[in-house]
Amino acid sequence: MPGPMPTYVYRCARCEEEFDVFQSFSDKELTTHDGCGGDLRKVFHPSPIVFKGSGFYKTDSRTGSSSDDD
Repeated sequence: MPGPMPTYVYRCARCEEEFDVFQSFSDKELTTHDGCGGDLRKVFHPSPIVFKGSGFYKTDSRTGSSSDDD
């Protein structure tokens, strides 16, 4: 069973409609909007930064009392 497919956001240059498309990495990029025939472009959003685990804060990796700071 294949894993989840990535979701891409496309925007039409003509009518400015945006929509999501589930596509495999091997699928060809969409180029023409079926609704109006305009050119489609992928919309790229910066991915959020997620910090997991210990060590992010200065005090996370320390043991003992907080009076050891500076």
